[in-house]
Amino acid sequence: QIQLVESGGGSVQAGGSRRLSCTASTPFFVDYAMGWFRQVPGQEREPVATVNWSGGRIYYTDPVKGRFTISRDNPKNMVYLQMTSLKPEDTAVYYCAAKRTKSPYFITEYDYWGQGTQVTVSS
Repeated sequence: QIQLVESGGGSVQAGGSRRLSCTASTPFFVDYAMGWFRQVPGQEREPVATVNWSGGRIYYTDPVKGRFTISRDNPKNMVYLQMTSLKPEDTAVYYCAAKRTKSPYFITEYDYWGQGTQVTVSS
């Protein structure tokens, strides 16, 4: 079992930065691949970035490459999403996600979810 709690959402102007945090409650954090997903009205939830247990394998969706950075701090059971050069199209509810595999890929396997945190980017 794992519980996920996101924080760091809010309003930011275009071009600005925001850092999202996810705290995982589990004694086996390194067993999990972690990810950030987002969802906007009228669209399905999509993966933003995922990371394996060690941080050595990472996936980013094309629209955020070069702007977002996913990282994890295993001793603290935390995952971060550093967002820079934010655009209005980044506006979404961002979710922390987990799966108990070493690989960060195969996004349909993610089966643990946080409640989500709203990020609103204004122009």
